[in-house]
Amino acid sequence: MKLYQVDSFTTTPFAGNPAGVCIVEKEVSDEWMQRLAAEMNLSETAFVQRQQNEQTYSLRWFTPLTEVDLCGHATLASAHILYTEGMHDPSDTISFTTKSGVLTAASRGHRIELDFPLRNVEKVGEYHELSAALGASPVGVYRHVSDEETLYLFELSTPDEVKRLKPNFGVMAGTNAQAVIVTSNGGATGYDFVSRFFAPAIGINEDPVTGYAHCYLAPFWAARYGKMKLTGYQASPRGGVVFCSTKGDRVILGGNAVTVFRAELLA
Repeated sequence: MKLYQVDSFTTTPFAGNPAGVCIVEKEVSDEWMQRLAAEMNLSETAFVQRQQNEQTYSLRWFTPLTEVDLCGHATLASAHILYTEGMHDPSDTISFTTKSGVLTAASRGHRIELDFPLRNVEKVGEYHELSAALGASPVGVYRHVSDEETLYLFELSTPDEVKRLKPNFGVMAGTNAQAVIVTSNGGATGYDFVSRFFAPAIGINEDPVTGYAHCYLAPFWAARYGKMKLTGYQASPRGGVVFCSTKGDRVILGGNAVTVFRAELLA
């Protein structure tokens, strides 16, 4: 089976968010996929398998510790491999069947656009333990609760505050937050907003660039700015850019990707 590593949401190798992409050519167990994801030791490894109609692919995502229901950068990486390795015609849209429903990817020149579900957050009261773990003084705390996860969004005043954060991941992992987005307006950065993403509870202390976080960030900032098209910068040490637009109950996420290596999986 073919195995690739792709840097997503960047035009430069060794930046953005690295993802493993495994093209599944035979039946494999969930345990095998989890062990390969642990071996890759990336925030996510995607497993892509062509379906019988040959235009649809099953797609699953695993962190080193667990399977997740939605992942943007590994979906972008998967679409990038299918297009650039000649497995799918770039003029055709790719349909992925996933635990979050059918997701599509389309090649738009040098950029790939993903069609993802829009997700909203609701304002809640202060969360002192989580604020202390982040080392942040938020101007607003928001939350999304679903069967899959409890996610918090912390709004800070400036991009510098977001960039300077040095969270205590051990304390964070002990809270009820499976994932935490920290964000602010773009200030003088040239972007509409900046963000960072932390999920130590599922084995990801800080994710370099998180596509699915922008399913929350796009509608959050679209409401603030009163516009549908936005550009976000994820201010992790690797950094990356996500182009966002809201469309009804969907979010279109655009980004670039770079293949770092291709290999033959023997195990």
